[in-house]
Amino acid sequence: MQNRYKINFLALAVMTAGLAISGCGKPAPAKPPMATPEVGVVVVQPERVSLTTELPGRTSAYLVAEVRPQVGGIIQKRLFTEGSDVKAGEVLYQVDPATYQAAYNSARAALGKAEAALTPVRLKAERFKQLVAINAVSKQDYDEAAAAVQSAEAEVEAAKANLEAARINLAYTRVVAPIAGRIGRSAVTTGSLVTASQPAPLATIQKLDPVYVDVTQSSADMLRLKQALASGQLKSGGSQAKVKLILEDGSKYPLEGVMKFSDVTVDQSTGSVTVRTVFPNPKNVLLPGMYVRAVLEDGIVANAILVPQRGVSRDSSGNATALVVGAEGKVEPRVLKVSRALDDKWLVEDGLKPGDQVIVEGIQRARPGTPVKVVPFGAKPEGAQAGAGGPGAQAGAGAPGAQLGQAGQAGQAGQAKQGAQPAAQPAAAAKK
Repeated sequence: MQNRYKINFLALAVMTAGLAISGCGKPAPAKPPMATPEVGVVVVQPERVSLTTELPGRTSAYLVAEVRPQVGGIIQKRLFTEGSDVKAGEVLYQVDPATYQAAYNSARAALGKAEAALTPVRLKAERFKQLVAINAVSKQDYDEAAAAVQSAEAEVEAAKANLEAARINLAYTRVVAPIAGRIGRSAVTTGSLVTASQPAPLATIQKLDPVYVDVTQSSADMLRLKQALASGQLKSGGSQAKVKLILEDGSKYPLEGVMKFSDVTVDQSTGSVTVRTVFPNPKNVLLPGMYVRAVLEDGIVANAILVPQRGVSRDSSGNATALVVGAEGKVEPRVLKVSRALDDKWLVEDGLKPGDQVIVEGIQRARPGTPVKVVPFGAKPEGAQAGAGGPGAQAGAGAPGAQLGQAGQAGQAGQAKQGAQPAAQPAAAAKK
């Protein structure tokens, strides 16, 4: 009995060793191949784009009038509030009118005297005209009477002119606003002595609605723009180009302006040309002298090619490059010619055509000449969810390593190429 137990123990040990040996000889499961990386692409389509240029500039008043007295005297009154809006013709200052009133009265009296002296001379000439016809008086006497009439009439006209000059000077004692606008501070006060046409203005009036915005553009850019318009690359947006404004604090001015004209002279020191634009300013937000940036409309490109800036990089030579998915689903590098940035996109002049698929997401997983799986831009590629892009991280939640091990034992390496597999499939394969 004891010998039989020994025999059974030896047989069990031999069977265990055989199973261990057979287990060591079993080949390890094959490692599944790497999954095809997914990339987000943008399909290039031609667009109608309005090209703009941002230029620095300064605001200036639409009209500026410096108020100066046209007669001398003492300021009796100041009839406006500093910083207020005034109307054209409104009285601003009153100069002492006493001497000018006296001069006016004297001129009016001189006119009356001249008119009174004219009457008897004219009557005498009329009588001599009748008498000379019958030879009652000599022709010499008649000529002298006619000349006296003309001299008296000239005296009357001179008196009238003197009266008008005196009236004008008297009116000038009321200093009025030449234009409507906002008046600044007063340089004189009541009791100040002023002189006619003095160099220092009494006050300054500025019309602030609308306002001018003068911007500077380099002459080279202006020539390039004219050549683009002449060649047909750009199309004019209309008779008057629209202009937008960015204020000093970076905010956008809500109202649009128009470009009036471009100066005919180039500044030799800066090589720039002044462009004048006009903006409405109903709330007086724009004040003269403010620094602003004007966005001018250069023209319109009917079939522009735009690509996101994140899809464009630079090579060692500084050329713009992009990765494109070719017809066979493989990555192709392209050298681009870009002209300007429009928001977060580049305007491409050469290197792309409509229908090209430009890679903008997952560029780090795309290698030239390798196949990729295309997804629309914005959809998160599977490679981004998997981290390193390996299938082990894509197998599902829970125990992804164990599931892939089961899938490999069940012969599902082909399915591992397609990305993540449902947990039910490896489990079924393990049961088989």
